[in-house]
Amino acid sequence: MILEQYTLQTRGLTKTYPGAVALRDLELNLPKGKIIGLLGPNGSGKTTLIKLVAGLLTPTGGEITVCGKPVGPQTKALISYLPDRPYFGKQGKVAEQLDFFEDFYQDFSRLRAERMLQELGISPQSRFRELSKGNQEKVQLVLVMSRRAKLYLLDEPIGGVDPAARDYILNTILNNFDQDGTIVISTHLIADVEQVLDEFVFLHQGRIVRSGNVDQAREETGKSLDELFREVFKCLPNC
Repeated sequence: MILEQYTLQTRGLTKTYPGAVALRDLELNLPKGKIIGLLGPNGSGKTTLIKLVAGLLTPTGGEITVCGKPVGPQTKALISYLPDRPYFGKQGKVAEQLDFFEDFYQDFSRLRAERMLQELGISPQSRFRELSKGNQEKVQLVLVMSRRAKLYLLDEPIGGVDPAARDYILNTILNNFDQDGTIVISTHLIADVEQVLDEFVFLHQGRIVRSGNVDQAREETGKSLDELFREVFKCLPNC
């Protein structure tokens, strides 16, 4: 196995909390240049995994590497992370977040961000409290996708927006990520993201229950990924 083929690898990754196990001995090899769905119901461990990779949580056991490097200060510059909740103050302006990203991330393209905001009809002088929830989510995505990162971690990027906004978000993801990088999209809305995915990981109660190439899974089963997801999870407890 050649480490450089993979953007993200985990070995025996485990995360426990008092009285609960969030992740159990995860073994992942996520290759470069792919969009990968991290798919499972709420409470399956998706957000925990993403926060561990982003360096926001510490594993109980096991290892995580990004581009062959252990997660730590040296991997933060390689990762562009979209949390599942807004992280900016509602009183601030969009332009202030552009300034922050430009100062903090060397791989951030302000020109790209401003172009996407213009396409959305969102003024950089707008305050976040003046924007709809959907537009707030779009601004966050614009900031994240305007970086040239090696690994994009998108936690429920379409969970709180309307179908039209979902289409825009998915098109933005497709058109703006670095082809040498990897995108991980965490969601339980399988039918909405299936069209953009190259590979998938089904997560249940902190364990991987199935993974593989999306097109190959469709050919082998004669089912869409959404149908396969429903079939797999209806046989599992507490789904």
